[in-house]
Amino acid sequence: MVTRRRTTALGAVLLIFVTAACSGGGGGHATGAGSKPKVTPPATMTASPTDGSKSVAPDAPVQLTAAGGTITRVTMQGAGKSLSGTYSTSGTTWIAKKGLKPDTDYTVTATARNSAGQTTTTTTHFHTLAARRTLRISDITPNSGETVGVGMPIIVDFNHDVTNKAAVEKALQVYSGQPRAGAWLWASDSEAVFRTHSYWPANQPVKLVADLTGVHAGSGLWGSTDTTRAFRIGDSHIVSVNLHSDKAKFYFNGKLKRTVPVSGGTGGTDSHGNNFYTTGGIHLTMGSFDSVWMTSPNIKPGEPGYYHEIVYDDVRISNSGEFMHRNPGDPGCLGNSNCSHGCVRMTPSGAAWWRATAYRGDPVTVTGTPRTLEWDNGWGYWQKSWSSWLSDSKNGAVTTIALQPSSPSPTPSSPSPSAPSTSSSPSVSPSVSPSSP
Repeated sequence: MVTRRRTTALGAVLLIFVTAACSGGGGGHATGAGSKPKVTPPATMTASPTDGSKSVAPDAPVQLTAAGGTITRVTMQGAGKSLSGTYSTSGTTWIAKKGLKPDTDYTVTATARNSAGQTTTTTTHFHTLAARRTLRISDITPNSGETVGVGMPIIVDFNHDVTNKAAVEKALQVYSGQPRAGAWLWASDSEAVFRTHSYWPANQPVKLVADLTGVHAGSGLWGSTDTTRAFRIGDSHIVSVNLHSDKAKFYFNGKLKRTVPVSGGTGGTDSHGNNFYTTGGIHLTMGSFDSVWMTSPNIKPGEPGYYHEIVYDDVRISNSGEFMHRNPGDPGCLGNSNCSHGCVRMTPSGAAWWRATAYRGDPVTVTGTPRTLEWDNGWGYWQKSWSSWLSDSKNGAVTTIALQPSSPSPTPSSPSPSAPSTSSSPSVSPSVSPSSP
């Protein structure tokens, strides 16, 4: 009987174990057999402009936005060129960096990836609005690769008058080795001038980048071409001409380099409306020449006061015919009295040295005369106070963007300028009548 009870108890235990095992295992297996793996949906992208869009404004932003994933690659092609863009920190948006060329087909291909690694690629095609007129830069001063003085402005001339000046100003970005405060001013509807708050630091690179493509510059007027211009600021040449003492002092990089006896305008006027005072104020050198034909303004041959003669070693300092040049008359005036009709006469050695040394854009300050240089006479831009300069700017003061020392100089793509080179030129057209020899 004892043996039978033990067997019965063991059997009961085994029965309970087997029953529990079958119940638990059978229920779990049935649940697993009825489930399906979770599927991650592919990323989707939204494009602006949308596929097939026509007459898209050239200043319209090109943007891609991803949902359910991140954008991993974008290529944008138009007019045979690739356009780059920037990604958001999250990687869910991409925006083109630059504007669009008018009347151009564009193709944007983008790839996005979801969290499971699955990729989705979409392609968008659109066409931009045709411009009635296209804005281009017709001339830039300084020349490409030119070394200029510390007072040098950047002068940009356009092929059409600009009405949306603020938008064009914003597209004109100035880079320099040492960042400097400056501002653009419109000397006319088709000419913008950049001047720094104070003179450029010496010996540094400067670059203008005009991102005009896609800029709406006026009614039916759209920018179509980007332009880059690189040049260099040379040594600091600061000239002080005192017409009381009749001396010119030349300071190079802050140190007095040379003192030259001079003679300025004798003063007074004549019946032809000519003013024989040298203009006072901050001039900028505008070009150097071996020789210039100088003709008396408003006076005909045979009339009293007429002259037409060649003068040597000339450095131009205004548009009203003023030069620093070799003395063609009585040498006794130099350093003693003012005998010219408005130019600054110099000794032969001093004039030859300065003609060979001067950069365009070197500041020349003339004192000791009652006549004032107008700000728009030549490059008299430093005659305007900074506050006045800013009041005539559409966007106000900006700071030049720092150029990295390792950055290669850009390849110039702008038209050849018409302004005179810093190299010597044989003559100036007689139609521009200098005020005096």
